[in-house]
Amino acid sequence: MSAEISAISGQIVRRRSQFRAWRGTRPFWAGLYVLLGGFPIMYFPYAHLQFGHLTLAMSTTAGAGSLIIGVLLIVLGISLWFQKHIQIFAGVAAILLALVSLPVSNFGGFLIGFLLALIGGAMAVSWAPGVPPGTQERGDAEQDGRTLRSAEARAATEAAPEAVTEAVTEAVTEAVTEAAGGTGEPNELSETNPADGANGRHSAG
Repeated sequence: MSAEISAISGQIVRRRSQFRAWRGTRPFWAGLYVLLGGFPIMYFPYAHLQFGHLTLAMSTTAGAGSLIIGVLLIVLGISLWFQKHIQIFAGVAAILLALVSLPVSNFGGFLIGFLLALIGGAMAVSWAPGVPPGTQERGDAEQDGRTLRSAEARAATEAAPEAVTEAVTEAVTEAVTEAAGGTGEPNELSETNPADGANGRHSAG
């Protein structure tokens, strides 16, 4: 019995995670508010309230208009769930229908449907798809890697002048040594005496 219960609970958890993932890729709450806003708008013009033995008929001459507005809001709410790319159009249409329902449908279903449709439309217009957690982590890791590489390149650039100076100094030293005869001893021409003769040559005899 416990195995069956654990299997059922595991399936419920899996379904909830799937629904959460599906809900996160679309304006779910905006569609829900727009959908709920359509019911009071189209219900109250055809409703009859009972107060004891007193029946209050709320039907108006604009009952057909209220029905159309309510049905359109319900369709827009469902469309936001399954056609998320129309969220701007659906949100603007829901806001306009909510405003029209004020004079047409008993102040927008006694302001209940009006407020729900208005809030849902605003949420639909402002909705933007989120970044999956894995993609966001990879983007952060790539950004950190780029920052580290840029820091290393900057450090290498700052250290480059010193290395170039050392290399030039070594090259000049080697060139001077080779010009001196390769032994590191000073050239004999530099220590000649004018008494030895012209051009540093020793006098004969």
